[in-house]
Amino acid sequence: MDELPRVVLVTGAASGIGRGVAESFAANGDRVVVADISAEAAEEVAAGLGAEWVAVDISDADAVEAAVRDVHDRVGEVDVLVNNAGLTAGGGQLVELDVAVFDACFRVNLRGTFLMTRAVGARMAERGRGAIVNITSIGARQPTPGLGHYEASKAAVEALTRSAAIELAPRGIRVNAVAPGPVRTPMTAGLTADAAARSAWEQRIPLARIAEVDDVVPAVVFLASPQARHITGASLPVDGGQLLG
Repeated sequence: MDELPRVVLVTGAASGIGRGVAESFAANGDRVVVADISAEAAEEVAAGLGAEWVAVDISDADAVEAAVRDVHDRVGEVDVLVNNAGLTAGGGQLVELDVAVFDACFRVNLRGTFLMTRAVGARMAERGRGAIVNITSIGARQPTPGLGHYEASKAAVEALTRSAAIELAPRGIRVNAVAPGPVRTPMTAGLTADAAARSAWEQRIPLARIAEVDDVVPAVVFLASPQARHITGASLPVDGGQLLG
């Protein structure tokens, strides 16, 4: 894991946090694979980074296995997996929430993270090394009305992170999570564009601002690095202190 370039596979890397993570690893000299459900978006971002790309629906088991094989054949074995792809799929009080919204959220956020961890983690285990970083949310520990389905999915990913960490540690693989608070991304555009809503949320944050993507990326890069070699099963909040409230 100490030698560069590593092969770094980032899901949901065509925008938001995933794109920022991919850019940072590429700038560090790693061989980045931009993975996204949109082939067009993945190819465009990869071209700008001089990186590789793969289109994959992470909620589809067969598609995940095919994509990981493709990356192996074209680029090499994955040294770092960043499970970033996720969605809210909508919102609403739990007693009124459309079941399809709940299912879509869990299908991508939890099932997708599991499928990618299973496919890539199995290959890492054969080699006896690797690092996995999952993007969760402080919502896993601090509820916000109307986002219960999303927060439950992220709490499940945190549990999955700990289980994978303890199972894969004997194989030389570390598994950690980064848990952001709200971040300015396309997924939160509605919140950040509404001055009143943004101000109300920022009042919950001791550091008094919603994070930028660049605030989150260094935590991901660190947890994947040799400097974090004795850290596994951890979830690092990047929330401006919001969990203190």
